[in-house]
Amino acid sequence: MMKTSLLQQWPPKYELDYLPDHDQTYWYPEIETASKEDLDELIFFKLKNVMQYAYEKSGFYQRKWGKAGFHPNDVKSLKDFEQVPITTKAEIREDLEEYGPFGSNVCVPPSEVHRIQGTSGTTGKPTVFSFGKEDWERIAHQHARIMWSFGMRPSDLVFIASPLSLYIGSWGALIGAERLGAKTFPFGAGQPGQTEKAVSWLKEIKPTVFYGTPSYALYLAEKAKELGVDPKEFGFRILFFSGEPGAGVPSTKKKIEDAFGGICIDSGTMAEVTPWMSNTECEHRQGVHLWQDVVYTEVVDQHSKKLVPYGGEGVPVYTPLERTSQPVIRYWSGDLTTWTDEPCPCGRVYPRLPKGIYGRIDDMVTVRGVNVYASLIENVIRRIDGLSEEFVMVVTREHIMDEVTVRCETLGTREEQELRDQISRELKRETGVTFKIDLQPLGTLERTQFKAKRVMDERNFRS
Repeated sequence: MMKTSLLQQWPPKYELDYLPDHDQTYWYPEIETASKEDLDELIFFKLKNVMQYAYEKSGFYQRKWGKAGFHPNDVKSLKDFEQVPITTKAEIREDLEEYGPFGSNVCVPPSEVHRIQGTSGTTGKPTVFSFGKEDWERIAHQHARIMWSFGMRPSDLVFIASPLSLYIGSWGALIGAERLGAKTFPFGAGQPGQTEKAVSWLKEIKPTVFYGTPSYALYLAEKAKELGVDPKEFGFRILFFSGEPGAGVPSTKKKIEDAFGGICIDSGTMAEVTPWMSNTECEHRQGVHLWQDVVYTEVVDQHSKKLVPYGGEGVPVYTPLERTSQPVIRYWSGDLTTWTDEPCPCGRVYPRLPKGIYGRIDDMVTVRGVNVYASLIENVIRRIDGLSEEFVMVVTREHIMDEVTVRCETLGTREEQELRDQISRELKRETGVTFKIDLQPLGTLERTQFKAKRVMDERNFRS
């Protein structure tokens, strides 16, 4: 049995000034290298408590579970947890509509809400996230612990190159680094001329760690080279990312590491299930670890909603285990991944997503019966010599047939027909789909300082 105080109290109380010794591999060795039985015991202890808490405090879950005929006492094992009804984004939005502005799932009084974040609402009503002070401190603590696993230390200087606004990724990176004791430079991103200014600042202060989106890191490298600066001069030894699947795409990871000379770390889940760093690679970079004692993650079949065996493909379903201000139980991500329990060289016992998150069900494009993801296209484009990193996939329908055009940029270093033929061959081999290739001059496609939009679906299904 695990001999830890974490089995004696919920929500857990952490020593907020604790740091491991600099050379120590694990933040909490007893947890991170525990036996499966001991880790499951800790997970189940937290699950039982967060479910009971939600049942007592959350109007949202009282109504949802009451309608489904479910009670937390029905769950007597981790296997039983599969019977808990899944929570969806649509349900959260409906609750916000009826019980706005914060919804009926806020379980602390307004006076105890410490931080409010949210989504932009570009696809519907904005989602509001309310965090109590103790939740915010636990998120910072767990993010620091996870950052430790990929090599960050108090001596680091972290350059945060993403918007400090509604986007919780930036804030999660900031508070985790501060809890770790590292110096932080919340530079931001997205303003006109900001990337040029970033190049200047980076040359001067030489931070050791970068945080942002993969597409912005590649844009920053491109801009630096235009200004006559080698991105390796910045001195990054670690670059960690969220917001896009790119850092888990092998060819993109290689592009980033080659450009900057540091290691590329994939991370991230969803704002709704923060602490979002609960899916993060360690320094060995063999796919994101699922930090199951922080956010319990199941990978389930997208149709049956049943747990898939290791080695199988499915949709991650998330349950944060320490949230009291706004608990979320079995949240449907809509992402696609494959998971494994094969050992990692780091020695941690958590399952991994060896390919990271590589698609979304609602963003997946089905072309003539074949599921195509932008991450597959990205992996091909970014490993072919003679192309820039930018691309977009345009899907159209002519009569009854779908057509897909991959629009990308040539560097002008190769004969275009030869390049076009290679792209077509490799895309066909990777996906089984024949693509039209539209080669554009360098600089034609829009660059992004945040999340890149890679798919344009122009099919008119009503015609």
